[in-house]
Amino acid sequence: MKRDLILILDFGGQYNRLIARRVREANVYCEVLPYSVSIERIKEKSPKGIIFTGGPASVLDENAPKCSKEVFEMGVPILGICYGMQLMSVMLGGDVSKASLREYGKVEISVNNNNIIFSGIENKTSCWMSHTFQVTRLPDGFYGISSSQNCPIAAMADDKRKFYAVQFHPEVAHTPKGNEILKNFLYKVCGLKGEWKMSSFVEEAINDLRKKVGNKKVLCALSGGVDSSVAATLLHKAVGDQLTCIFVDHGLLRKGEPDEVEEVFRKQFKVNLVRINAQDRFLNRLKGVTDPETKRKIIGEEFIRVFEEEAKKIGHVDFLVQGTIYPDVIESGAGDAAVIKSHHNVGGLPAHVDFEEIIEPLKDLFKDEVRQVGIELGLPESMIWRQPFPGPGLAIRIIGEVTKERLDILRETDFIFRDEIAKAGLMREINQYFTVLTNMRSVGVMGDERTYDYTLALRAVTTTDFMTADWARLPYDLLERVSNRIINEVGHINRIVYDITSKPPATIEWE
Repeated sequence: MKRDLILILDFGGQYNRLIARRVREANVYCEVLPYSVSIERIKEKSPKGIIFTGGPASVLDENAPKCSKEVFEMGVPILGICYGMQLMSVMLGGDVSKASLREYGKVEISVNNNNIIFSGIENKTSCWMSHTFQVTRLPDGFYGISSSQNCPIAAMADDKRKFYAVQFHPEVAHTPKGNEILKNFLYKVCGLKGEWKMSSFVEEAINDLRKKVGNKKVLCALSGGVDSSVAATLLHKAVGDQLTCIFVDHGLLRKGEPDEVEEVFRKQFKVNLVRINAQDRFLNRLKGVTDPETKRKIIGEEFIRVFEEEAKKIGHVDFLVQGTIYPDVIESGAGDAAVIKSHHNVGGLPAHVDFEEIIEPLKDLFKDEVRQVGIELGLPESMIWRQPFPGPGLAIRIIGEVTKERLDILRETDFIFRDEIAKAGLMREINQYFTVLTNMRSVGVMGDERTYDYTLALRAVTTTDFMTADWARLPYDLLERVSNRIINEVGHINRIVYDITSKPPATIEWE
Protein backbone atom coordinates (compact mmCIF):
# COMPACT_ATOMS: atom_id res chain seq x y z
CA MET A 1 0.00 0.00 0.00
CA LYS A 2 1.47 3.34 -1.05
CA ARG A 3 0.48 6.01 1.47
CA ASP A 4 1.42 9.59 2.26
CA LEU A 5 4.15 9.20 4.86
CA ILE A 6 5.69 11.19 7.70
CA LEU A 7 9.12 9.81 8.58
CA ILE A 8 10.28 9.99 12.21
CA LEU A 9 14.04 9.78 12.75
CA ASP A 10 14.66 8.30 16.19
CA PHE A 11 17.50 9.80 18.25
CA GLY A 12 16.76 7.65 21.31
CA GLY A 13 14.45 9.81 23.44
CA GLN A 14 12.00 8.34 25.93
CA TYR A 15 8.93 9.81 24.19
CA ASN A 16 9.79 8.83 20.64
CA ARG A 17 7.17 6.13 20.24
CA LEU A 18 4.63 8.59 21.61
CA ILE A 19 5.40 11.01 18.77
CA ALA A 20 4.46 8.31 16.28
CA ARG A 21 1.26 7.60 18.22
CA ARG A 22 0.28 11.28 18.10
CA VAL A 23 0.89 11.46 14.35
CA ARG A 24 -1.23 8.35 13.77
CA GLU A 25 -3.96 9.77 16.03
CA ALA A 26 -4.04 12.76 13.67
CA ASN A 27 -4.94 10.23 10.92
CA VAL A 28 -1.54 10.54 9.27
CA TYR A 29 0.57 7.47 8.52
CA CYS A 30 4.12 7.54 9.87
CA GLU A 31 7.10 5.24 10.27
CA VAL A 32 9.99 5.35 12.74
CA LEU A 33 13.54 4.72 11.53
CA PRO A 34 16.87 5.03 13.39
CA TYR A 35 18.69 8.35 12.87
CA SER A 36 21.56 6.47 11.19
CA VAL A 37 19.41 5.25 8.29
CA SER A 38 20.96 5.95 4.90
CA ILE A 39 19.84 8.90 2.79
CA GLU A 40 19.02 6.42 0.02
CA ARG A 41 16.54 4.63 2.28
CA ILE A 42 14.98 7.95 3.32
CA LYS A 43 14.56 9.03 -0.30
CA GLU A 44 13.15 5.62 -1.16
CA LYS A 45 10.38 6.24 1.41
CA SER A 46 9.42 9.57 -0.28
CA PRO A 47 8.22 11.20 2.95
CA LYS A 48 5.94 14.24 2.89
CA GLY A 49 7.64 15.48 6.06
CA ILE A 50 10.30 14.43 8.57
CA ILE A 51 10.33 14.71 12.37
CA PHE A 52 13.54 14.62 14.42
CA THR A 53 12.86 13.21 17.89
CA GLY A 54 14.41 14.03 21.23
CA GLY A 55 17.33 12.06 22.60
CA PRO A 56 19.50 11.68 25.73
CA ALA A 57 22.81 12.69 24.13
CA SER A 58 24.40 16.13 24.04
CA VAL A 59 24.59 17.48 20.51
CA LEU A 60 28.02 18.90 21.46
CA ASP A 61 29.52 15.44 22.13
CA GLU A 62 32.10 14.25 19.62
CA ASN A 63 30.06 11.13 18.86
CA ALA A 64 26.63 12.80 19.10
CA PRO A 65 24.04 11.02 16.93
CA LYS A 66 23.57 12.84 13.63
CA CYS A 67 21.54 12.10 10.54
CA SER A 68 22.80 12.61 7.00
CA LYS A 69 23.13 16.31 6.13
CA GLU A 70 21.46 15.53 2.81
CA VAL A 71 18.16 15.26 4.68
CA PHE A 72 18.09 19.06 4.71
CA GLU A 73 18.54 19.16 0.93
CA MET A 74 15.50 17.04 0.04
CA GLY A 75 13.06 19.95 -0.09
CA VAL A 76 10.89 18.23 2.54
CA PRO A 77 9.43 19.99 5.64
CA ILE A 78 11.23 19.10 8.89
CA LEU A 79 10.13 19.44 12.52
CA GLY A 80 12.81 19.12 15.20
CA ILE A 81 11.81 18.27 18.77
CA CYS A 82 14.12 18.90 21.78
CA TYR A 83 17.42 17.22 20.76
CA GLY A 84 16.07 17.43 17.22
CA MET A 85 15.99 21.24 17.48
CA GLN A 86 19.54 21.40 18.80
CA LEU A 87 20.75 19.04 16.08
CA MET A 88 19.05 21.08 13.38
CA SER A 89 20.70 24.23 14.72
CA VAL A 90 24.22 22.76 14.86
CA MET A 91 24.01 21.03 11.47
CA LEU A 92 22.75 24.22 9.79
CA GLY A 93 25.34 26.58 11.30
CA GLY A 94 23.76 27.75 14.57
CA ASP A 95 25.13 27.39 18.10
CA VAL A 96 24.05 25.32 21.08
CA SER A 97 25.32 25.87 24.64
CA LYS A 98 24.73 24.52 28.09
CA ALA A 99 21.86 26.44 29.69
CA SER A 100 22.58 28.51 32.80
CA LEU A 101 19.45 27.00 34.32
CA ARG A 102 18.13 23.59 33.23
CA GLU A 103 14.43 23.30 32.47
CA TYR A 104 12.59 20.14 33.46
CA GLY A 105 8.85 19.89 33.79
CA LYS A 106 5.96 22.23 33.08
CA VAL A 107 7.07 25.66 31.81
CA GLU A 108 5.12 28.68 30.54
CA ILE A 109 6.13 29.92 27.10
CA SER A 110 5.29 32.87 24.87
CA VAL A 111 4.62 32.00 21.24
CA ASN A 112 4.37 33.93 17.99
CA ASN A 113 0.96 32.72 16.82
CA ASN A 114 1.40 34.51 13.50
CA ASN A 115 3.73 31.66 12.62
CA ILE A 116 2.05 28.68 10.96
CA ILE A 117 3.36 26.19 13.53
CA PHE A 118 1.59 28.06 16.37
CA SER A 119 -1.51 28.98 14.38
CA GLY A 120 -4.65 29.04 16.54
CA ILE A 121 -2.67 28.93 19.82
CA GLU A 122 -2.80 31.69 22.43
CA ASN A 123 0.28 33.88 22.96
CA LYS A 124 0.86 32.33 26.39
CA THR A 125 0.67 28.59 26.89
CA SER A 126 2.43 25.88 28.86
CA CYS A 127 4.62 23.02 27.70
CA TRP A 128 6.80 20.18 28.97
CA MET A 129 10.53 20.97 28.91
CA SER A 130 13.34 18.48 29.45
CA HIS A 131 16.72 19.94 28.49
CA THR A 132 20.14 20.94 29.75
CA PHE A 133 21.34 22.48 26.46
CA GLN A 134 19.63 25.05 24.28
CA VAL A 135 20.05 26.98 21.02
CA THR A 136 21.97 30.21 21.65
CA ARG A 137 22.51 31.41 18.06
CA LEU A 138 20.06 30.78 15.24
CA PRO A 139 21.22 29.31 11.93
CA ASP A 140 20.95 31.55 8.86
CA GLY A 141 17.38 31.85 7.63
CA PHE A 142 15.80 31.10 11.03
CA TYR A 143 14.03 33.36 13.50
CA GLY A 144 12.77 32.72 17.03
CA ILE A 145 9.05 32.06 17.46
CA SER A 146 8.85 31.15 21.16
CA SER A 147 10.61 31.84 24.45
CA SER A 148 10.42 30.96 28.13
CA GLN A 149 11.87 32.67 31.18
CA ASN A 150 15.07 30.61 31.00
CA CYS A 151 15.13 29.74 27.30
CA PRO A 152 15.19 32.74 24.92
CA ILE A 153 14.80 30.50 21.86
CA ALA A 154 12.20 27.86 22.76
CA ALA A 155 11.19 27.40 19.10
CA MET A 156 12.54 28.53 15.74
CA ALA A 157 11.37 28.68 12.14
CA ASP A 158 12.68 28.92 8.60
CA ASP A 159 9.46 29.41 6.65
CA LYS A 160 11.17 29.43 3.26
CA ARG A 161 12.62 25.91 3.67
CA LYS A 162 9.71 24.81 5.91
CA PHE A 163 12.06 23.90 8.77
CA TYR A 164 10.58 24.25 12.27
CA ALA A 165 11.83 23.21 15.69
CA VAL A 166 10.65 23.31 19.31
CA GLN A 167 12.77 22.83 22.44
CA PHE A 168 9.84 21.31 24.35
CA HIS A 169 7.84 18.09 23.86
CA PRO A 170 4.54 18.65 22.01
CA GLU A 171 3.78 14.92 22.04
CA VAL A 172 3.21 14.57 25.81
CA ALA A 173 -0.07 15.25 27.61
CA HIS A 174 1.69 17.88 29.77
CA THR A 175 1.85 20.16 26.70
CA PRO A 176 -1.85 21.07 26.40
CA LYS A 177 -1.60 22.49 22.86
CA GLY A 178 0.92 19.90 21.68
CA ASN A 179 -1.51 18.08 19.40
CA GLU A 180 -2.46 21.36 17.72
CA ILE A 181 1.23 22.12 17.11
CA LEU A 182 1.78 18.68 15.54
CA LYS A 183 -1.39 19.01 13.43
CA ASN A 184 -0.25 22.43 12.21
CA PHE A 185 2.95 20.81 10.99
CA LEU A 186 1.16 17.83 9.44
CA TYR A 187 -1.76 19.62 7.82
CA LYS A 188 -0.66 23.21 7.21
CA VAL A 189 3.07 22.77 6.60
CA CYS A 190 3.18 19.32 4.98
CA GLY A 191 -0.23 19.66 3.31
CA LEU A 192 -1.55 16.27 4.47
CA LYS A 193 -5.28 15.60 4.68
CA GLY A 194 -5.53 13.03 7.49
CA GLU A 195 -6.61 10.09 5.33
CA TRP A 196 -5.08 7.28 7.45
CA LYS A 197 -8.19 5.53 8.82
CA MET A 198 -8.71 1.95 9.93
CA SER A 199 -11.75 1.42 7.69
CA SER A 200 -9.67 2.14 4.59
CA PHE A 201 -6.75 0.12 6.01
CA VAL A 202 -8.97 -2.96 6.38
CA GLU A 203 -10.26 -2.69 2.82
CA GLU A 204 -6.78 -2.19 1.36
CA ALA A 205 -5.25 -4.95 3.50
CA ILE A 206 -7.88 -7.50 2.45
CA ASN A 207 -7.37 -6.70 -1.24
CA ASP A 208 -3.57 -6.89 -0.88
CA LEU A 209 -3.75 -10.19 1.00
CA ARG A 210 -5.99 -11.72 -1.66
CA LYS A 211 -3.49 -10.77 -4.36
CA LYS A 212 -0.52 -12.05 -2.33
CA VAL A 213 -2.01 -15.38 -1.27
CA GLY A 214 -3.87 -16.23 -4.46
CA ASN A 215 -5.07 -19.82 -4.14
CA LYS A 216 -2.32 -20.92 -1.71
CA LYS A 217 -2.60 -22.22 1.88
CA VAL A 218 -2.08 -20.16 5.05
CA LEU A 219 -1.36 -21.30 8.62
CA CYS A 220 -1.83 -19.22 11.77
CA ALA A 221 -0.72 -19.91 15.35
CA LEU A 222 -3.72 -18.46 17.19
CA SER A 223 -3.14 -17.58 20.85
CA GLY A 224 -6.47 -15.87 21.48
CA GLY A 225 -4.71 -12.59 22.23
CA VAL A 226 -5.71 -9.37 20.49
CA ASP A 227 -2.92 -9.33 17.89
CA SER A 228 -3.17 -12.93 16.69
CA SER A 229 -6.99 -12.80 16.76
CA VAL A 230 -7.14 -9.70 14.57
CA ALA A 231 -4.46 -11.05 12.19
CA ALA A 232 -6.34 -14.34 11.83
CA THR A 233 -9.68 -12.61 11.22
CA LEU A 234 -8.16 -10.30 8.61
CA LEU A 235 -6.67 -13.28 6.76
CA HIS A 236 -9.94 -15.19 6.94
CA LYS A 237 -11.83 -12.23 5.47
CA ALA A 238 -9.31 -12.24 2.63
CA VAL A 239 -8.84 -15.93 1.82
CA GLY A 240 -11.57 -17.86 3.69
CA ASP A 241 -11.02 -21.64 3.89
CA GLN A 242 -7.44 -21.36 2.66
CA LEU A 243 -6.59 -20.37 6.26
CA THR A 244 -6.08 -22.93 9.04
CA CYS A 245 -5.65 -21.74 12.63
CA ILE A 246 -3.96 -23.88 15.29
CA PHE A 247 -5.01 -22.96 18.81
CA VAL A 248 -2.89 -24.62 21.51
CA ASP A 249 -4.83 -24.65 24.79
CA HIS A 250 -2.04 -25.17 27.31
CA GLY A 251 -4.33 -24.84 30.33
CA LEU A 252 -2.71 -21.57 31.41
CA LEU A 253 -5.36 -19.21 30.05
CA ARG A 254 -7.91 -17.21 32.04
CA LYS A 255 -11.39 -18.39 32.94
CA GLY A 256 -13.54 -19.05 29.89
CA GLU A 257 -10.99 -17.85 27.34
CA PRO A 258 -10.32 -21.12 25.47
CA ASP A 259 -14.03 -21.69 24.88
CA GLU A 260 -14.53 -18.06 23.83
CA VAL A 261 -11.73 -18.32 21.25
CA GLU A 262 -13.30 -21.49 19.82
CA GLU A 263 -16.80 -19.98 19.87
CA VAL A 264 -15.79 -16.78 18.08
CA PHE A 265 -13.57 -18.30 15.41
CA ARG A 266 -15.29 -21.59 14.72
CA LYS A 267 -18.94 -20.59 15.10
CA GLN A 268 -19.08 -16.83 14.43
CA PHE A 269 -16.44 -16.53 11.70
CA LYS A 270 -16.51 -20.16 10.44
CA VAL A 271 -12.69 -20.36 10.56
CA ASN A 272 -11.00 -23.73 10.05
CA LEU A 273 -9.78 -23.99 13.67
CA VAL A 274 -7.79 -26.85 15.16
CA ARG A 275 -7.96 -26.71 18.98
CA ILE A 276 -5.32 -28.76 20.75
CA ASN A 277 -6.21 -29.57 24.37
CA ALA A 278 -2.73 -29.97 25.85
CA GLN A 279 -3.36 -29.02 29.49
CA ASP A 280 -2.10 -32.26 31.00
CA ARG A 281 0.97 -32.27 28.78
CA PHE A 282 2.03 -28.78 29.96
CA LEU A 283 1.25 -29.50 33.63
CA ASN A 284 3.37 -32.64 33.54
CA ARG A 285 6.31 -30.69 32.15
CA LEU A 286 5.88 -27.99 34.83
CA LYS A 287 5.65 -30.41 37.74
CA GLY A 288 8.04 -29.44 40.54
CA VAL A 289 9.38 -26.36 38.65
CA THR A 290 9.54 -23.13 40.67
CA ASP A 291 12.09 -20.95 38.83
CA PRO A 292 10.26 -18.38 36.62
CA GLU A 293 12.75 -18.45 33.75
CA THR A 294 12.64 -22.24 33.66
CA LYS A 295 8.85 -22.08 33.53
CA ARG A 296 9.02 -19.71 30.56
CA LYS A 297 11.45 -21.92 28.66
CA ILE A 298 9.47 -25.09 29.30
CA ILE A 299 6.21 -23.49 28.12
CA GLY A 300 7.90 -22.02 25.04
CA GLU A 301 9.56 -25.29 24.09
CA GLU A 302 6.41 -27.32 24.65
CA PHE A 303 4.31 -24.90 22.62
CA ILE A 304 6.75 -25.26 19.71
CA ARG A 305 6.59 -29.05 19.92
CA VAL A 306 2.79 -29.13 19.96
CA PHE A 307 2.50 -26.61 17.13
CA GLU A 308 5.04 -28.49 15.03
CA GLU A 309 3.27 -31.82 15.52
CA GLU A 310 -0.05 -30.35 14.39
CA ALA A 311 1.50 -28.42 11.50
CA LYS A 312 3.00 -31.66 10.17
CA LYS A 313 -0.48 -33.22 10.06
CA ILE A 314 -1.63 -30.37 7.82
CA GLY A 315 1.37 -30.77 5.52
CA HIS A 316 2.89 -28.10 3.33
CA VAL A 317 1.54 -24.55 3.67
CA ASP A 318 2.69 -21.56 1.68
CA PHE A 319 2.35 -18.82 4.30
CA LEU A 320 2.63 -18.53 8.07
CA VAL A 321 0.70 -15.66 9.72
CA GLN A 322 2.36 -13.69 12.51
CA GLY A 323 0.65 -11.12 14.76
CA THR A 324 3.67 -8.79 14.72
CA ILE A 325 2.68 -5.17 15.44
CA TYR A 326 4.58 -1.92 14.91
CA PRO A 327 6.13 -1.58 18.40
CA ASP A 328 7.83 -4.95 17.75
CA VAL A 329 9.24 -3.54 14.52
CA ILE A 330 10.50 -0.37 16.23
CA GLU A 331 12.13 -2.36 19.03
CA SER A 332 13.99 -4.47 16.48
CA GLY A 333 15.88 -1.29 15.56
CA ALA A 334 15.11 -1.81 11.89
CA GLY A 335 12.53 -0.46 9.52
CA ASP A 336 11.24 -3.91 8.66
CA ALA A 337 9.65 -6.67 10.71
CA ALA A 338 11.77 -9.38 12.23
CA VAL A 339 11.76 -12.69 10.38
CA ILE A 340 9.81 -14.52 13.08
CA LYS A 341 8.39 -12.86 16.14
CA SER A 342 8.68 -14.90 19.30
CA HIS A 343 5.29 -16.46 19.84
CA HIS A 344 3.76 -15.38 23.15
CA ASN A 345 7.13 -13.82 24.02
CA VAL A 346 8.37 -17.27 24.97
CA GLY A 347 10.19 -18.59 21.94
CA GLY A 348 10.22 -18.53 18.14
CA LEU A 349 8.56 -21.09 15.93
CA PRO A 350 10.97 -23.70 14.52
CA ALA A 351 12.56 -22.90 11.19
CA HIS A 352 11.77 -26.36 9.79
CA VAL A 353 7.98 -25.99 10.00
CA ASP A 354 7.05 -26.39 6.34
CA PHE A 355 6.10 -22.95 5.03
CA GLU A 356 7.62 -20.63 2.42
CA GLU A 357 6.90 -17.08 3.56
CA ILE A 358 5.63 -15.09 6.54
CA ILE A 359 2.67 -12.72 6.38
CA GLU A 360 2.53 -9.95 9.00
CA PRO A 361 -0.64 -7.99 8.19
CA LEU A 362 -0.47 -5.81 11.32
CA LYS A 363 3.21 -4.87 11.26
CA ASP A 364 2.42 -1.21 10.47
CA LEU A 365 -0.06 -0.78 13.35
CA PHE A 366 0.10 0.26 17.00
CA LYS A 367 -1.94 -1.68 19.56
CA ASP A 368 -4.80 0.84 19.63
CA GLU A 369 -4.97 0.69 15.82
CA VAL A 370 -5.05 -3.12 15.96
CA ARG A 371 -8.06 -2.83 18.26
CA GLN A 372 -9.76 -0.47 15.80
CA VAL A 373 -9.19 -3.02 13.03
CA GLY A 374 -10.75 -5.67 15.29
CA ILE A 375 -13.84 -3.48 15.70
CA GLU A 376 -14.03 -2.96 11.92
CA LEU A 377 -13.85 -6.74 11.44
CA GLY A 378 -16.63 -7.44 13.95
CA LEU A 379 -14.65 -9.14 16.72
CA PRO A 380 -16.47 -8.99 20.08
CA GLU A 381 -15.46 -6.21 22.48
CA SER A 382 -14.55 -8.76 25.15
CA MET A 383 -11.82 -10.05 22.85
CA ILE A 384 -10.69 -6.68 21.47
CA TRP A 385 -10.32 -5.11 24.93
CA ARG A 386 -8.92 -8.23 26.55
CA GLN A 387 -6.36 -7.53 29.23
CA PRO A 388 -2.69 -7.83 28.18
CA PHE A 389 -1.58 -11.35 28.94
CA PRO A 390 1.95 -12.77 29.14
CA GLY A 391 2.84 -15.62 26.83
CA PRO A 392 3.43 -18.13 29.64
CA GLY A 393 -0.03 -17.20 30.91
CA LEU A 394 -1.04 -17.82 34.49
CA ALA A 395 2.13 -19.84 35.07
CA ILE A 396 4.09 -16.67 35.86
CA ARG A 397 1.32 -15.29 38.05
CA ILE A 398 1.73 -18.27 40.35
CA ILE A 399 4.79 -17.93 42.56
CA GLY A 400 6.31 -21.38 42.93
CA GLU A 401 5.06 -24.63 41.44
CA VAL A 402 2.19 -24.61 38.93
CA THR A 403 -0.50 -27.19 39.76
CA LYS A 404 -4.08 -27.65 38.60
CA GLU A 405 -5.39 -26.67 42.05
CA ARG A 406 -3.37 -23.45 42.13
CA LEU A 407 -4.36 -22.60 38.55
CA ASP A 408 -8.04 -23.03 39.43
CA ILE A 409 -7.65 -20.74 42.48
CA LEU A 410 -5.90 -18.07 40.40
CA ARG A 411 -8.42 -18.30 37.54
CA GLU A 412 -11.35 -17.65 39.91
CA THR A 413 -9.68 -14.76 41.73
CA ASP A 414 -8.60 -13.15 38.47
CA PHE A 415 -12.14 -13.41 37.10
CA ILE A 416 -13.60 -11.72 40.20
CA PHE A 417 -11.07 -8.87 40.05
CA ARG A 418 -11.73 -8.23 36.36
CA ASP A 419 -15.49 -8.53 36.89
CA GLU A 420 -15.54 -5.91 39.65
CA ILE A 421 -13.37 -3.50 37.66
CA ALA A 422 -15.77 -3.86 34.73
CA LYS A 423 -18.79 -3.21 36.99
CA ALA A 424 -17.04 -0.09 38.31
CA GLY A 425 -16.63 1.17 34.73
CA LEU A 426 -12.84 1.30 34.99
CA MET A 427 -11.93 -1.18 32.23
CA ARG A 428 -10.54 1.46 29.86
CA GLU A 429 -8.94 3.63 32.56
CA ILE A 430 -6.63 0.97 34.01
CA ASN A 431 -4.17 -0.43 31.51
CA GLN A 432 -3.47 -3.76 33.18
CA TYR A 433 -4.88 -5.54 36.21
CA PHE A 434 -4.68 -9.11 37.50
CA THR A 435 -4.19 -11.28 40.56
CA VAL A 436 -1.04 -13.10 41.68
CA LEU A 437 -1.09 -16.26 43.79
CA THR A 438 1.92 -16.05 46.09
CA ASN A 439 3.65 -19.04 47.67
CA MET A 440 3.27 -17.44 51.10
CA ARG A 441 0.78 -18.89 53.57
CA SER A 442 -0.34 -17.14 56.71
CA VAL A 443 -2.61 -17.69 59.69
CA GLY A 444 -6.21 -16.52 59.47
CA VAL A 445 -9.56 -17.00 61.18
CA MET A 446 -12.73 -18.03 59.38
CA GLY A 447 -15.88 -19.04 61.28
CA ASP A 448 -14.05 -19.30 64.62
CA GLU A 449 -11.56 -21.70 63.07
CA ARG A 450 -7.89 -21.18 62.46
CA THR A 451 -6.82 -21.28 58.80
CA TYR A 452 -3.42 -21.48 57.20
CA ASP A 453 -3.87 -20.48 53.55
CA TYR A 454 -2.48 -18.51 50.63
CA THR A 455 -1.91 -14.78 50.38
CA LEU A 456 -3.22 -13.32 47.13
CA ALA A 457 -1.88 -10.09 45.58
CA LEU A 458 -3.89 -7.67 43.45
CA ARG A 459 -1.97 -5.74 40.79
CA ALA A 460 -3.30 -2.79 38.73
CA VAL A 461 -1.26 -0.22 36.79
CA THR A 462 -1.65 2.77 34.53
CA THR A 463 0.80 3.24 31.66
CA THR A 464 1.07 4.61 28.13
CA ASP A 465 3.82 2.36 26.78
CA PHE A 466 4.32 -0.46 29.35
CA MET A 467 7.98 0.56 29.57
CA THR A 468 7.16 2.47 32.76
CA ALA A 469 4.01 2.19 34.86
CA ASP A 470 2.40 3.61 37.98
CA TRP A 471 0.20 1.68 40.40
CA ALA A 472 -3.47 2.48 39.93
CA ARG A 473 -5.23 4.37 42.74
CA LEU A 474 -8.26 2.08 42.94
CA PRO A 475 -11.17 3.22 45.12
CA TYR A 476 -11.19 1.65 48.58
CA ASP A 477 -14.78 0.45 48.22
CA LEU A 478 -13.81 -1.39 45.00
CA LEU A 479 -10.89 -3.07 46.74
CA GLU A 480 -13.20 -4.01 49.60
CA ARG A 481 -15.74 -5.64 47.24
CA VAL A 482 -12.99 -7.58 45.46
CA SER A 483 -11.52 -8.77 48.76
CA ASN A 484 -14.89 -9.85 50.17
CA ARG A 485 -15.88 -11.74 47.04
CA ILE A 486 -12.58 -13.58 46.75
CA ILE A 487 -12.58 -14.62 50.42
CA ASN A 488 -16.22 -15.77 50.22
CA GLU A 489 -16.24 -17.37 46.76
CA VAL A 490 -12.75 -18.90 46.39
CA GLY A 491 -11.21 -21.45 48.69
CA HIS A 492 -7.70 -21.49 50.15
CA ILE A 493 -7.26 -17.67 50.27
CA ASN A 494 -7.32 -15.95 53.66
CA ARG A 495 -5.31 -12.77 53.03
CA ILE A 496 -5.31 -10.23 50.19
CA VAL A 497 -2.73 -7.50 49.59
CA TYR A 498 -2.56 -4.68 47.00
CA ASP A 499 0.73 -4.04 45.16
CA ILE A 500 1.55 -0.30 45.26
CA THR A 501 4.92 -0.50 43.51
CA SER A 502 5.60 1.39 40.28
CA LYS A 503 7.74 0.23 37.34
CA PRO A 504 10.61 0.76 37.93
CA PRO A 505 11.72 -0.48 40.42
CA ALA A 506 9.28 -3.37 40.01
CA THR A 507 8.09 -4.98 36.80
CA ILE A 508 4.38 -5.12 35.94
CA GLU A 509 4.29 -8.90 36.17
CA TRP A 510 5.65 -10.56 39.31
CA GLU A 511 7.73 -13.16 37.49
